[in-house]
Amino acid sequence: MTEVKDVRAAAIRATIDRIRLIEAKQGVTREALATIREELLALARHEHLFPGAEFPPPPAGEAGSRRYLLHSDPGDRFALYLNALNPGNETRPHDHTTWAVVVAVEGQELNRVYERLDNGGDPALCPIRLREEVMVEPGRGICLMPDDIHSIHTAGTRPTRHLHLYGLALERLDERKAYDTESGRVIPYNRNFMTPTATAAG
Repeated sequence: MTEVKDVRAAAIRATIDRIRLIEAKQGVTREALATIREELLALARHEHLFPGAEFPPPPAGEAGSRRYLLHSDPGDRFALYLNALNPGNETRPHDHTTWAVVVAVEGQELNRVYERLDNGGDPALCPIRLREEVMVEPGRGICLMPDDIHSIHTAGTRPTRHLHLYGLALERLDERKAYDTESGRVIPYNRNFMTPTATAAG
């Protein structure tokens, strides 16, 4: 177990080093995030480094997720988490206020990505409509700019283990918003909900 932890830590460090350089050279653009996604996909292919026994989801039948913090730079930059969820979970449409890249180690997570229909004149209202759906699964990830709006829905019958990388740690994000698809109402998204909820076993 110690050997796996050491190899995992080294692989994460090397991946984050490369990602840090990508952001420094290219800034935060969709093209840069696509390159970052390739780095994370390469890391996620090493499934043995993220075993389900060490990163389990909640008990069977229990809603919610377990969020494991794998890495964070000083200042909480480049925060990498492993999220373990059971099937049947979903979130409200929400933004992040920082860039995000999500890839799969195991399992499927349907991402619905929305577009705004407002002109920004009323901060309490923002009608949105579905723009596209992206299935995050092994070999396929999603990139999100700070103001992108998405919701997640865990599909299939198997738990998911996905790597989530953020430009700034989730627990630092206190301006995130959720969006009601029917009323267009804008709702503060509780940052306490986003704190890591578990530590790796062993």
